[in-house]
Amino acid sequence: MEARNYIEALLVQNSIQIQGKVAALDHFANEESNKNAVQIIQENQKLIMTNWILKTRIDDITAQPLMLPNGTVGKPYNGSVDFVKWGWNDITEFIIEGLENTGLNYDEASHIISGNPTVSGNLKCILKFNVVGERADSPLNEKVVTLIINPDPKSLWTNIPSDTNDFYWKEDNVEVSDNFLDKKIVVSSKRGRSHANVGSFRDDDFSYRKIGNTGWNVVAVSDGAGSAPSSRMGSKIACESVISFFEEYLTEDIVRQLDENLNLQQRSPDDANIKQTSKVVYEMMSKAAFEAHKSIADFATKVEKPLKDFHTTLIFALIKKLDSGYALLTFGVGDCPIAIIDKDLTSVKLMNWLDVGEFSGGTRFITMPEIFHSDKFSTRFGVRLIEDFSYLFLMTDGIYDPKFVVEANLEKIEHWNEFIKDLKQQSEEGNKIDFSYDNENIAKELAVWMDFWSPGNHDDRTLAIIF
Repeated sequence: MEARNYIEALLVQNSIQIQGKVAALDHFANEESNKNAVQIIQENQKLIMTNWILKTRIDDITAQPLMLPNGTVGKPYNGSVDFVKWGWNDITEFIIEGLENTGLNYDEASHIISGNPTVSGNLKCILKFNVVGERADSPLNEKVVTLIINPDPKSLWTNIPSDTNDFYWKEDNVEVSDNFLDKKIVVSSKRGRSHANVGSFRDDDFSYRKIGNTGWNVVAVSDGAGSAPSSRMGSKIACESVISFFEEYLTEDIVRQLDENLNLQQRSPDDANIKQTSKVVYEMMSKAAFEAHKSIADFATKVEKPLKDFHTTLIFALIKKLDSGYALLTFGVGDCPIAIIDKDLTSVKLMNWLDVGEFSGGTRFITMPEIFHSDKFSTRFGVRLIEDFSYLFLMTDGIYDPKFVVEANLEKIEHWNEFIKDLKQQSEEGNKIDFSYDNENIAKELAVWMDFWSPGNHDDRTLAIIF
């Protein structure tokens, strides 16, 4: 019956009249040769349909847009070949070629590509596969998928030495450690990657000094404005002039008066004593700040350049061990923080406010005359009497921006404790600093730590730590 129906449909399709010829059609369809011919035709039709479905399925897989996760040279990679997500449940055999000598491998059991990429670029991965319906000896089909491996960002930066013949040249990187009162100081100042990449100069600077036999020590840190062509000289002059000022200003009489006021306030911190101490400190510290401004202005006049070419921030701290603790006197203009951490690492005191926010991100500089005429000038000074402390930090925004991100975090002890852990042993790069007093390599360790990677943060970095 199946053969008859097929033959009848074939005749009608070809406009052959069969009306009145039913008996002949029945006889014709029952002939063995015709029945066999119909069976062969139907089997071939099924084969064609099967082959067509198989071909279109293979073509669909080959043309299917796929995205493997991007990787980065030197960073662990883990990318899934997700058969379920991609609708590949009908794949019977599967291998990947093209991962040789890349640091990556494909695990057939887990369908995971993993490893540490050693080459960058658009890797052409050849996915070879069979699907359900193909013969066991069928050659594997091929699909090319691109796996993007980005280069190590650090490798994109060059380190071009600055011009040593430049009139304002200074070393690209400086690190030092020393005694400081009955504690230690370690400082590192590093040219930022953005400067090293083009062979320009380190704009940051620092200086510190024991002031004769006064018992006072001073440390200064400055950050030259990136937009000011001679700011590297401005920052250098600012720090050095602060040191020179205190060396001349702290005479025996001045030291005696200052120490008496601080000791009195420490013993009896009433309003009268605090007010008197603040007056003495303000007079001295304001003169030191103005001396930095004046020294830069005088130099600018001498070399016949505008003062704005030397724009720089400035922070400094004057410290002494008193009868029953430490006195810390500070000044700051710009966006560089000074912070002191108590002995138990349970509280932090930010000793200056930063010139951010109020000026919509535009910092202030010691080279700006209006700084000294502002009604907020007196708030730039700080006085702190403390029994003891674990760390005193002075830093430029090259450290502050990547490690604290926002100003509010500078007043949170948990962020400082994380920062200290980062310094000591838990940095992402694995570089650590041994803060033992007898560590002769501490300056080098800090300098190495200062090379930490932070996307988008490639400014000069200066960090001074008293501990």
